[in-house]
Amino acid sequence: MLALLTNDDGYEAEGLLKLAREMAKVCDVLVVAPLVDQSGSGHSLTLQRPLRINKVGSNFYSVDGTPTDAVMVAMYGILENKRKPDILISGINRGPNMGDDVTYSGTVSAAFEGAILGIPSIAVSSVATDEIDYAAIARFTRKLAKRVLENGLPGFTLLNVNMPNPPKNGYRGVQITRLGKRVYRDIVVENIDPRGKKYYWIAGEPDWQEFDQSDYSATKAGYVSITPLKMDMTDYTFRDELASWNLKT
Repeated sequence: MLALLTNDDGYEAEGLLKLAREMAKVCDVLVVAPLVDQSGSGHSLTLQRPLRINKVGSNFYSVDGTPTDAVMVAMYGILENKRKPDILISGINRGPNMGDDVTYSGTVSAAFEGAILGIPSIAVSSVATDEIDYAAIARFTRKLAKRVLENGLPGFTLLNVNMPNPPKNGYRGVQITRLGKRVYRDIVVENIDPRGKKYYWIAGEPDWQEFDQSDYSATKAGYVSITPLKMDMTDYTFRDELASWNLKT
């Protein structure tokens, strides 16, 4: 069995390294990850320049591109489309990927790319950003990967996993969730540089709209959140109403 691992925090990220060691206990592992942090890169591809690959260890490569680039290079460059991974795991991300943020996430997008390529795929993120128990998250991910391989996933569907650090009494369990709703305040910060010119930082303080069965509500309550995500973003309900507009050229 072959597991393809990637992330968006870069090939030296602790979460990726811990996950690789854990998965190596049960299968062959190929790691192909970005050279540097690509957080917020979404599902972007590098199309304006060539990509460089560096072998940094046995079955371990860095790519000077995005997480999606890394998946493409792994499949069509390193593996030369001769051996298809049995599973793709993206992570362990430092920080959550829940709600609206999945559209920005390089971690989730790499898993989407795997799903597009017909590989059962999982995106895994730590809700905590400091003092993260990567070992506990990696152990759970290994167990989840086993279940995915036993049961399979629907086509073009991935699992988006978000895990808080284990509470003192252990996790309360696993909840199968839906995407929450994240709201940012003061998302663009304006300032003046030493030459008197304006510049902007994309920033903002996040807040959440709480509702039942959301990824945010589950992790806040001490549960592991697993949200199945589909590549098909068609709004089937509104599609019929839109057709009733009788639009003409």
